[in-house]
Amino acid sequence: MSVTKEKARKARHFRVRKKVTGTSDSPRLNVFRSVKHIYAQVIDDRSGKTLVAASSIDKELKGKISTGGNIEAARTVGSLVAKRALDQGVKKIVFDRGGYIYHGRIKALAEAAREGGLEF
Repeated sequence: MSVTKEKARKARHFRVRKKVTGTSDSPRLNVFRSVKHIYAQVIDDRSGKTLVAASSIDKELKGKISTGGNIEAARTVGSLVAKRALDQGVKKIVFDRGGYIYHGRIKALAEAAREGGLEF
């Protein structure tokens, strides 16, 4: 049985998710990336609700980014999710990188969210 990159990423994600949970005090910032886009959600796992979401396909970002699959788009999505979370009263979060390596687009999104006012 061969292990693909996606299966290995999901195994890492499930292993981390055993320990990382979002509460109402500090919800979880989850990141998902595809080849063309990047998505971020702030989730309260105890109530099972998504508090805030942002992605590179939001209508608000139409025209601001050329493509959704690069570092520039990740920075824009990170600052947008931070702005929306602060509007909802969320300041402190737990970062869930989704099994991805903390590098490139994931790192850019996290740093933009920090600069936007979120505390990890």
